[in-house]
Amino acid sequence: MIERVEAVAGIWCCRALAWCCACACALAASDSAAASLAEKARESGCNSKPVAISSGLYKCVTASGSDAFFNLQGNGGGGASAPERTVRRADSPVSPPGFPRVDAETQKGRDELRRKVLSDELSAEEKFLADARTAYGSGAPAPLPEEQADAEKYRQRISRLRQTVQLHERNIEALKKELGNMR
Repeated sequence: MIERVEAVAGIWCCRALAWCCACACALAASDSAAASLAEKARESGCNSKPVAISSGLYKCVTASGSDAFFNLQGNGGGGASAPERTVRRADSPVSPPGFPRVDAETQKGRDELRRKVLSDELSAEEKFLADARTAYGSGAPAPLPEEQADAEKYRQRISRLRQTVQLHERNIEALKKELGNMR
């Protein structure tokens, strides 16, 4: 389940990166606009490189962690001496124009399905953890017949069992965190 979530997140990150790269190429198109863009970014208090959102509209992150938006007037930005500035909280992302929207009812259904899948995964992991703890036997399971003559085999099996218990504990922790992050 976690691999599926990571795969989806990876796809969205790749799409966002492609969008940002396309915007960066548009920024690099004009040296005079780039110089003017740097001036406007400095005036807006940007701590990050401005990213083009649409024609003439740019976004950057300020020292306070909020997003600053500003326009460049005309092609070279030689219009007004101060940029138009709108500050927006960093936790409210801006979607590019034409980005697909999902209606609230569809999203609610997806969220419920995701919550059910995560809950099912959590139940399964809790069962696997209980089984692994039983097999681990508090670190001293009974040696198997082939392990009675070879202490190293016994230590290796205990190590594998301990790693299995730790893996299931980490998985449960991650699933609980993910369920807690859901709105």
